[in-house]
Amino acid sequence: MFACSHCDTQTLKWSGRCAECGQWGTLSDAGDVAPASGRDRSRPVHGVAPAATIGFDAIKRAEKPHTATGIEELDRVLGGGLTEGQVILLSGEPGIGKSTLLSSLAARVASCLYVAGEESPSQLKIRFERLGLSPKQLKMITATDAESITAAIKKEQPSLVIVDSIQTMTTREYDAAAGAPTHLRAATAQLSVIAKETGTPVILVGQVTKDGTVAGPKMLEHMVDTVLSLEGDPRQAYRLLRASKHRFGSTDEVGVFEMTSRGLQGVASPSALFVGTHAPTPGSALTCTMEGSRAFLVEIQALANASSYATPVRRASGFSTNRLQMLLAILERHGKMGFAGQDVYVNVVGGMTLREPSVDLAVCAALVSTKKDVTIPAATVWFGEVGLGGEIRPVPLQERRTKEATRLGMKTVLHAAKLKTVADLIAHLS
Repeated sequence: MFACSHCDTQTLKWSGRCAECGQWGTLSDAGDVAPASGRDRSRPVHGVAPAATIGFDAIKRAEKPHTATGIEELDRVLGGGLTEGQVILLSGEPGIGKSTLLSSLAARVASCLYVAGEESPSQLKIRFERLGLSPKQLKMITATDAESITAAIKKEQPSLVIVDSIQTMTTREYDAAAGAPTHLRAATAQLSVIAKETGTPVILVGQVTKDGTVAGPKMLEHMVDTVLSLEGDPRQAYRLLRASKHRFGSTDEVGVFEMTSRGLQGVASPSALFVGTHAPTPGSALTCTMEGSRAFLVEIQALANASSYATPVRRASGFSTNRLQMLLAILERHGKMGFAGQDVYVNVVGGMTLREPSVDLAVCAALVSTKKDVTIPAATVWFGEVGLGGEIRPVPLQERRTKEATRLGMKTVLHAAKLKTVADLIAHLS
C-alpha cells in the first residue's frame, strides 16, 4: 500500500505522480495492512504492558467546570466559558473577524500564548493597538512546528493558547508542505495531547474552503472538543457565532456580535438592531426566528418585477432559493397569485441566514405585499410554516416568539392560529 504525503491518498500501485493532487514524488510505502482476521484478538500481545485503568469513583471532577472569558456572547455559546484542557476549532470566511475576536479574548485572560503562523509580531501589535488593546500578559510565537510549540506550552504554562492558523502548522514526523492532511492531523493530535496533559485550553483557527467547510480532512473536527463557526456577511456589521459540536454543553446557543472600530462587540438585544431601521414599504415583512434559545425579529424584503428574460430570475439572499421557488408555486396553485414572467428577489436584512421553515409565512407575506403593492403595517410580525397544500402550520416555541415580538412593541402577531391557509393571507392583505 502506498500513501501520498501531500493529500494522504492511498493506492495499491506506486507511481511518480499522485493521481489525486498531482504532486510529484509524494507516494511512499505505507506498509501492508494486516487483515482483521489475521490474528486471534483474544490472545494477548507479547511484550506489551496493559494500559492503566481508572475507576469511575476515583475520577475527580473539576471544581470549576467553566472559566468565564469576559466576552458574554462567547461564554453563552461555550456554556459558561472555557473548560480545562478544551480544544476548540474556530472557523469562518476570510475577513469575518476570527482574529479580531481572538485578540479581544487574548487581552482578557490571565496569560495567553499566541502562535502567529500567518502574521509577524509587528503586524499583531498593530492589530492590538487598532483595537485599543495592550495586553501585558500576552506572549507570541512565530514558530510553526508543533514540537517546539508544545515545548513552549509546557515551559510557559499559559492560561490559554491560540494557534492562528492550524493550516500553517507542520510537524517533524512528515516531510511535506504546510497544510497537508498529514501535518494537520499530526499537529492537531500533538496540541490536543498537550492540552489534556497541562489542562490548558487551546483554540485553533481553521481556514475554510469555497463551500464553507473547514479546510483539511473531516477527521480534524472529530479530534477537537468544540467546533465553532463565525458566520455573516463581511460587508455587514453583524456576526453569528455557532457551535456545531460541543462536548461540554449544548449546541443550541448562538452568539451575536457587531463589528465596530473597537472589534467585535456582543449584542445584548439583537432584535432591536435588526428591526431598528425597519420602514414599512411594499414587499417588507417582519418575522421572528429562533437561533438556539433566543428569538430574533428579522426583516424580510421581497421584490417582483417584470422580467426581460425568457426565463424569469429567482434569487434569494439569506434564504433558500429552492424554498423560495416552492413558496411561489404554492401561492400560484392555492392562492391564485401568479408570478410568471416576473423576476423575484428575496433578501434577509442584516446579513442573517434563515434556515428554519417558520419564516415561510413572512416570505409569502412579503411576496404578496410586493405583488399587490400593499404596505404591511409596521407593528406586524409573521411566523408559520407553509405546506404544499397551502395550509399554514404551527411552529415550535410559538409562545416565546410572541412574547419577544410583544416586548419590542409589535401590536399584531400573525401565525397558524389566526391564518389557516395562504388564501387567508392574501385576503388579509387585500
